[in-house]
Amino acid sequence: MANSPLTTWPGLLTALTVAASAAGLTATALLTREQAPQAPPVTATVSGSGSSAQQGAMDAWRAEFRRVHPEVRVDYRPTSSGAGIAEFVAGGTAFAGSDVVMDPHQQALADRRCRGRAVNLPMVIGPVALAYNLPSVPRLKLSPTTLTGVFSGRVTRWDAPQIAAENPGVLLPHRPIRLFHRSDDSGTSHNLTSYLSAAGGWPYRPSSRWTGSGAGVKGSGGIAAAVAQTEGSIGYMEYRFAGDARLRTASLRNPAGEFVALSPESAGRALDGARVSGYRGGLVVTMDQRARTRGAYPLVLITYEIFCSGHRGAPARTFLDYTASDAGQSYLALCGYAPLPQDLLTRVRARLGVTG
Repeated sequence: MANSPLTTWPGLLTALTVAASAAGLTATALLTREQAPQAPPVTATVSGSGSSAQQGAMDAWRAEFRRVHPEVRVDYRPTSSGAGIAEFVAGGTAFAGSDVVMDPHQQALADRRCRGRAVNLPMVIGPVALAYNLPSVPRLKLSPTTLTGVFSGRVTRWDAPQIAAENPGVLLPHRPIRLFHRSDDSGTSHNLTSYLSAAGGWPYRPSSRWTGSGAGVKGSGGIAAAVAQTEGSIGYMEYRFAGDARLRTASLRNPAGEFVALSPESAGRALDGARVSGYRGGLVVTMDQRARTRGAYPLVLITYEIFCSGHRGAPARTFLDYTASDAGQSYLALCGYAPLPQDLLTRVRARLGVTG
């Protein structure tokens, strides 16, 4: 017959007391909180906001950084790239996250805020997923030309000839395509439309403000929820949001003619052939949308951190130094991202003044 909790508790307490005594402790020290080690008080708070694309990486970075630097708390709000830049320019945050570099007007305002130079530095690769909700279609292939037709509103049904030609043998449903896009000022929208413009004949100018068809939803998390709840739908979002919502994602045709599924590894290959240039003390990465890299998933975005270059030694700089470290980059793939290639990471560290 099993012992009841009332009969086992005294025995457990005795065992704990004996174990504690063997370690040179008393039962009182073991069981009272007053004697327990206390975490050092928080002496500095670092605030950031911006890109929702890097939210998963930022959450992981913040948690691990707090373990190493318990005296510093880092807060980050995924408000969108445009909102993050605006808040940084206004002096409301110590750094901003953005999926696009600042334009000349934003740069001038940010330099004024910094009383010196504001810097853009790439920090993480965020694959962009084309997530869809078709229970009868476990695998879907799309070319950039067909994807342009879908997001511009020219291709309106799932069994359209363009989609059927790229998915031979797949029984596509005869139903309308429900399209979701970002309603807010989004760096993900800018990256998607830049990709479609270069590779698929997108009829509009690339923009952070959506100009195609569909229903607008705020944030990548909002699009993921909308797609998950709407059969026959498709939307674009960062990889981690699709994974968290357990959504299926389409394979995209790259310039080498392959339909490639999204993964951190295939996304990392997309940077082969990318051009890296200096810009006002920072770095800008320009993707080569025509690079015939085998195994590369072609739709990725580079997320940047924006900060004041003259604040070396400040808590915000200490945190950004950590994000570019081996530790900071090492587990990004576990969070649905791809780490920076080593040659690019070396240049980022040189701009920060750290070695790894």
